[in-house]
Amino acid sequence: MDVTLHLAQDPAADALLGRSALAALTGMLLDQQIPMEWAFKGPRTIADRLGTDDLDAHEIAAMDPEAFAALLSEKPAVHRYPGSMAKRIQQLCQYLVEHHDGDAEAVWRGVDSGAELLRRLEDLPGFGKQKAQIFLALLGKRLGVAPEGWREAAGAYGEPASFRSVADITGPESLAKVRAHKQEMKAAAKAAKAAKR
Repeated sequence: MDVTLHLAQDPAADALLGRSALAALTGMLLDQQIPMEWAFKGPRTIADRLGTDDLDAHEIAAMDPEAFAALLSEKPAVHRYPGSMAKRIQQLCQYLVEHHDGDAEAVWRGVDSGAELLRRLEDLPGFGKQKAQIFLALLGKRLGVAPEGWREAAGAYGEPASFRSVADITGPESLAKVRAHKQEMKAAAKAAKAAKR
């Protein structure tokens, strides 16, 4: 991996996301209940606090859980819920060590089909179907990982020229469009819920 991503809107954080499969997976894992940029800046913050240039699945998996949670809790915290996210990141790293010798890129290397890639992503701790589909779309649209049928497996997130998720962010303008789409979806869900009452 060596591409330019614009998810954190921070050059150092985005550079790490573009060259590190584990950083990209970790950012995706963190992307819930906080702004996207904050989530995708998290891997760089963790690496800085560990005193390294990259994240290492073996190192994180083996860390004392309390020490790792404390590292994520330092001000500014990596996430709104640093303790629970520290646990999830360690579970992800432990899975990668157990199943892929710590090599995050092995999750998608050599995959023959979009359906198989989606299954592999859904097997990751902390990745439900929606998160897996969004990450699959990110792989296909931004990272050149495009096995046959990847757009179909990614569902609506795989649609070209859409602005639904982090997979569609190429800079500040597209970030604003994705944010607007998310706000529209929240408003529609709220209206639908109110109509049922």
